[in-house]
Amino acid sequence: MTFGPAAAFPKLAAFGSGGVYVGRFAGDSSPWEFHPDADELLHVLDGELEVKVLTADGSKQVAVKAGCFFVVPEGHWHHVSARPTATLLAVSPRTEVSFEDPRSRRRE
Repeated sequence: MTFGPAAAFPKLAAFGSGGVYVGRFAGDSSPWEFHPDADELLHVLDGELEVKVLTADGSKQVAVKAGCFFVVPEGHWHHVSARPTATLLAVSPRTEVSFEDPRSRRRE
């Protein structure tokens, strides 16, 4: 996941084509993300997340509370927000990002 400066969301370990990250943040997580090769595992350690996932049927939003896990399915654009702050452990594969809503882009 991309949450800003590496010091704020450090990579703890390599994991396949991605890594294991932990960090605390407030509000939006920054860009939309897409993982073309594997699922992403999110574990909320503290606080609460709102995860928005774009599917073929539209946008789905899920609240994920402290102590809970959420799996972002491979091949789905998603965006994460903390309400109001959250500490997150993420096991993230290779990641593509978009700083605009991917629904406004055409994939080629």
